[in-house]
Amino acid sequence: MIFCGVLSLAPIAVYAQEDTAVFNVQISAPISTLSSTDSLPDAPQAQHEEIDLAQLPAQQPSLASAPAQSGNVQTGTPASSSSQTAAPQSDAEKSAHEKAEEQLKEQEHQRVAGVMATFNTTSNRDALPLSSGQKFQLFFRSEIDPWPFLLASVVSGIGQADDSYPEWGQGTQGYAKRFGAAYSDAFIGNFFGNAVLTSMLHEDPRYFQKGTGTKTSRFLWAASSTVWCKRDKGGWGPNYANVGGNLIGSAIARAYYPESERTVSDTITDGLTVSAEGVIGSEVIEFWPDIARHYKRKHAEKLARQAAQRDAQSTAHPAPQSVPAAKPGNPQQ
Repeated sequence: MIFCGVLSLAPIAVYAQEDTAVFNVQISAPISTLSSTDSLPDAPQAQHEEIDLAQLPAQQPSLASAPAQSGNVQTGTPASSSSQTAAPQSDAEKSAHEKAEEQLKEQEHQRVAGVMATFNTTSNRDALPLSSGQKFQLFFRSEIDPWPFLLASVVSGIGQADDSYPEWGQGTQGYAKRFGAAYSDAFIGNFFGNAVLTSMLHEDPRYFQKGTGTKTSRFLWAASSTVWCKRDKGGWGPNYANVGGNLIGSAIARAYYPESERTVSDTITDGLTVSAEGVIGSEVIEFWPDIARHYKRKHAEKLARQAAQRDAQSTAHPAPQSVPAAKPGNPQQ
């Protein structure tokens, strides 16, 4: 209790100081002996004086208002530069990741003839590399699109007509087996070729359209995409992921194909066949913009010819002018 009394009197002693007067509060007796009649010095009243702001010295920035510095303030040890550069680097990486995400969103609207999904295609030669998560995201987005199911239905229909793999039979059951095998082949091959191996080998799973140059150079460019691809670091090199993924998918497919197809030669043949079929897809993607522009130009020219013919017919055969009906009244004499 004595300690609390001292603390309660300490602010009074501080505020009671004026010039050189100091009030010493001594507690020589128990607090119980202090009566309410003990007088304490009056606290000084606040004096309102006019202050000339122009004569005041410039205020120095206080330590509290100064920017926080990492390091020892008393010894003047400089802050570590790694802590200062960590934030900008993380922000730059974050912005690059977000920009790559925006580019992926734009690719999700790409289609050939409004049907064939070309999400794994970009016309931006300087497209940012994809992270492993983005590569898996691109793979799943491509495989859940209606296009792979439509393609599998066409392939299974052709196999049904040719009676491929007679062990599967005909009818609904045979078609279902062929459809499941066709979709599984594409799913497994793309899973390893466009997601797993590209992440491990740091390869870009997208096809980079050339778009310029001679038709021959563009044709060779598209054909080489099966065995040549862009790296995450910006360079170019062999497309191990694509060929390896097709071979792995073909090897796994032996589990659900007829026993007569479960040979090493069939596995290698099917894997290389799928890789060769990818060349056809790349060629279509490379030259489809030219085909679309050619069609639009022809369509615009056709509309222009039709409009010119209509204008010529209207000029040669002007429309007859209608004679206004006579108003009722007295007939002219």
